Amino acid sequence: MNDLTTSDDPKTTKAGFVAVIGAPNAGKSTLVNRLVGTKVSIVTQKVQTTRFPVRGVVIHGDTQIVLVDTPGIFKPRRRLDRAMVASAWSGAQDADAILHLVDVQAQMAVAEKADASAADRRAVDDVDSIIEGLKSTGRTAVLALNKIDGVKRERMLAVADALHKSGVYSEVFMISAATGSGVEDLLAYMCGLMPAGPWLYPADQSADVPQRVLASEITREKLYLRVHEELPYAAAVETTQFKDLNDGSVRIEQTIYVERDSQRPIILGKNGQTLKWIGQKAREELEVLLDRKVHLFIHVQVKEGWQDDRALYAQFGLEFDV
Repeated sequence: MNDLTTSDDPKTTKAGFVAVIGAPNAGKSTLVNRLVGTKVSIVTQKVQTTRFPVRGVVIHGDTQIVLVDTPGIFKPRRRLDRAMVASAWSGAQDADAILHLVDVQAQMAVAEKADASAADRRAVDDVDSIIEGLKSTGRTAVLALNKIDGVKRERMLAVADALHKSGVYSEVFMISAATGSGVEDLLAYMCGLMPAGPWLYPADQSADVPQRVLASEITREKLYLRVHEELPYAAAVETTQFKDLNDGSVRIEQTIYVERDSQRPIILGKNGQTLKWIGQKAREELEVLLDRKVHLFIHVQVKEGWQDDRALYAQFGLEFDV
């Protein structure tokens, strides 16, 4: 949705940060990717796949919005969980505006069914936790009810009314990040919240993510797409080499870390076919995103305590001591 119609003259332009917060699997990454017009965040069937704030740049008329796709906010259990949740709240506190994305279908399922799924109940609990967090920090947010496809309007309005009574929302929108329904109106409203000033990034820049980190995230996405049912949240991807070659191509070496020996064969697959698929899909997407030939080499290593490795946290800009 980058609409390049105005130069970055500080007298006429506006620019600011919008933190996109929400429970895991609310659709934050899908929305950010749609608004930016290209992939800046990974999207998989698994929840909690965004592990660090990702900045996507949107230009609409004379306004530049830097969308900060934050990790999902949920009840943390491990060090990595705590770092992710702390990162999400930090992004919200530093932003000019906050957009709270809510899965409307999960809200309806819990409100209308006695036998709602555990996943839906967790999602509702996470929304309640975010509301309490907003109250405690004194911040207001724009509420966007997502996943409205096929949902009757009166049912959505009931959810919107119930959430709006919390007093932490300045405005409510109903959208589908997947199809784009309602997204233009949401974007226009957010533009109105941005302060006057020069653009923060060049007009042709769509994201603020280091290329080696982007490469790690693309591979991690393909990993979870292929083995999301077999592999728990026990894997990380580190780009150990990102080297520009004389012919204009790039050599990327990566290591997939798992916690136990039994997890390594899951990623390798029979005769290495699963890892080959992950590497092929990651390379194909990286060549499109980087606009050049990519030589990708992936290794799988067992590292029992990778979630307590300070260096990995530093790579993704997460606080280790949370």
